[in-house]
Amino acid sequence: MAQTATTAHTPATGLAPARRARMEPMVRRLLVVPDPHSGTARTTRRADASAHRLFNLSMALSGLRCLLGYVVLPIATPALGAAARVGPVIGIPIAVVALGFDVMAVRRFWAADHPWRWSVSLVYVVVMSLVLALLVGDIVHLTG
Repeated sequence: MAQTATTAHTPATGLAPARRARMEPMVRRLLVVPDPHSGTARTTRRADASAHRLFNLSMALSGLRCLLGYVVLPIATPALGAAARVGPVIGIPIAVVALGFDVMAVRRFWAADHPWRWSVSLVYVVVMSLVLALLVGDIVHLTG
């Protein structure tokens, strides 16, 4: 039983190529990234390398925020007798910077027309959801 190009699903996104092709302009508009086939965008090896570097940096920042929020601050602040407001004061700026770098990295992958752009975007949606949950929790903790 052979699969045709219109019914085969890519493991990374689970989307059929035809559906992915229809969604691509919408995602590019959302991210404010030019279409690489329009003649205005350039795809180079340097753009790919830059996307990988930014991916590493943004994942490290997001990981740091999650590590602080889920492991270090819940254990360290009570153990050190620190005030309960210390965690959010540290966490909010790190979360905002991490989310900014996450968005920049996704945009860079799409601008470079990187072959992994769909897979990377899926990973970023999960990571950004975790960081956003921490950010909202910190804001609620500070205001409540």
